[in-house]
Amino acid sequence: MKLIVGLGNPGREYESTRHNIGFMMIDKYTLFKNIANKWNYKFNGLYLETNLFGEKVIFLKPQSYMNLSGTVVKRFIDYYKIDVTDILVISDDLDLNIGNFKIKDKGSSGGHNGLKDIENSIGTNEYKRLKIGINNDKNVDTKDYVLGKISKEYLKKYDDLFNFLCTVLDDYFNISFVELMNKYNKKNR
Repeated sequence: MKLIVGLGNPGREYESTRHNIGFMMIDKYTLFKNIANKWNYKFNGLYLETNLFGEKVIFLKPQSYMNLSGTVVKRFIDYYKIDVTDILVISDDLDLNIGNFKIKDKGSSGGHNGLKDIENSIGTNEYKRLKIGINNDKNVDTKDYVLGKISKEYLKKYDDLFNFLCTVLDDYFNISFVELMNKYNKKNR
């Protein structure tokens, strides 16, 4: 069983903000796979259960706000008895340019409060991640920047990137994670 976690903040005021890239990517992928859009609610998270490529998969969008995502993730791990090696967390990344992404098998939170809370809650930083670039505008306070709306111009770029990342996620289910990183991780595009 796999747990795919998209990070973001709940509520209309946070829709289309940089910090909600994880939610946006999960929405895109479930649409791409034509998975019924019937989200359920449990443990302060919206989730979908489905089968993909012969495996049970849970898509999760924590509803506890970014900085408290770990508690929700931990509850799903415990309830479904999911191994940490079967978790993929999708998040925004300030250090990557828009249009870029990085696949990692472990590592530090890089200052990302959602990742930091997951690490603290599950007791390890050895979980898989798909990090999606949002740039970093040093002229704007980081909190204001990540909670800022994505411009229409960049929304189009993200839509194109998300289309490509749907293929990457398909491969996530079908090849080893090392192969996945080797196939897709490149320098800034």
